[in-house]
Amino acid sequence: MDPYANEWLQFLARWLHVMAGIVWIGTSFYFVALDNHLRDNESWEIHGGGFYRVEKFMPAPPRLPEVLHWFKWEAYTTWLSGFALLVILYYFNADTYLVEPGGPLGTGWAIVVSMALLVVAWVVYDQLCRRVGAELELAAAVLALTTLAAWGCSELFSPRAAYVQVGAMLGTIMVANVFFVIIPAHRELIRAKEEHREPDPAPALEAKRRSVHNNYLTLPVVFAMLSNHFPSAYGHSYAWIVLVALMVIGAWIRHFFNLRHAGRTVWWIPVTAALGIAAVAVAIRPSDESGAATSGSGSVPVAQARAIVQQRCVPCHSEQPRLVAAAPLGIKLDTAEEMHAQADAIERVAVESKTMPLGNVTGMTDAERAALGAWIQAGAQIK
Repeated sequence: MDPYANEWLQFLARWLHVMAGIVWIGTSFYFVALDNHLRDNESWEIHGGGFYRVEKFMPAPPRLPEVLHWFKWEAYTTWLSGFALLVILYYFNADTYLVEPGGPLGTGWAIVVSMALLVVAWVVYDQLCRRVGAELELAAAVLALTTLAAWGCSELFSPRAAYVQVGAMLGTIMVANVFFVIIPAHRELIRAKEEHREPDPAPALEAKRRSVHNNYLTLPVVFAMLSNHFPSAYGHSYAWIVLVALMVIGAWIRHFFNLRHAGRTVWWIPVTAALGIAAVAVAIRPSDESGAATSGSGSVPVAQARAIVQQRCVPCHSEQPRLVAAAPLGIKLDTAEEMHAQADAIERVAVESKTMPLGNVTGMTDAERAALGAWIQAGAQIK
């Protein structure tokens, strides 16, 4: 596909995905908070210069209102735009983004496995929900399977794609909860009232349960979808453990706010979350010794470093790139001065995590990475 057209498709899909996701997550956060604020099925709120009195009927009001507002299209739009982005970015450019050279899967099979895993994730989770009644046991099972998925995806896909794949699997679970459980339960409530019979509370209770599950999955999914900006995380040798750890911390933070909305402020939760994030950051930070070992020994002249960058990096990071429509993040490496200014970034993504070039599309060798590391360790001199 033409790089310019591909970039615009990515931009439009990402823009729609982010906008819809903000709306969906916002409604999830609001309604779970509202449920936790209820006192005798009623909540008083103040916003926008006025007071609101919100009343909840379980399982249904005596009669249906004339106007009933639904909350579903934000979920569907988020998933559809996210899947479109997965297709445009990772499937159309599978050689670059989805798989690595020498990986266990070819591009065709990688795409098939990626799509199949989205379906498998929902089927397994849904069966667990139907068979495991205790929420703590269910949470432990979901965590164990998410860990297995994170490890498996790290073996099958490129590091960056592995994070996105796990996030897409959890996002698919969330939207399937809406489509297959929550909305059908709502329709059953309406149908019962229209037929003048007492609604069965069981589907509504299960819908509430799945809604709470979605609430806890939001922050883990958001991290996975933003992870392509953090090569130090997905480029780590134990990236799958890093992913699971940060997802758990995200759910833990969500638990703090859910408890707070219910009237319980448990300050040790954010404290332990902050300590957890700090521990992960320290654990994945490359040591000086490892950096020196990676970069090799001996001095490397700027001419040699520049030749490597010109061959392996400039095809994308240039004033006039030939592999993409515009330099990613605006980073250009045409001159020695630009290389010197971006030396820390080059060391982080090309030497330490080896996540660049993406998919190693230009074929940078370990010897070339070591040479760049040696040049940077010596001060990235350009004279």
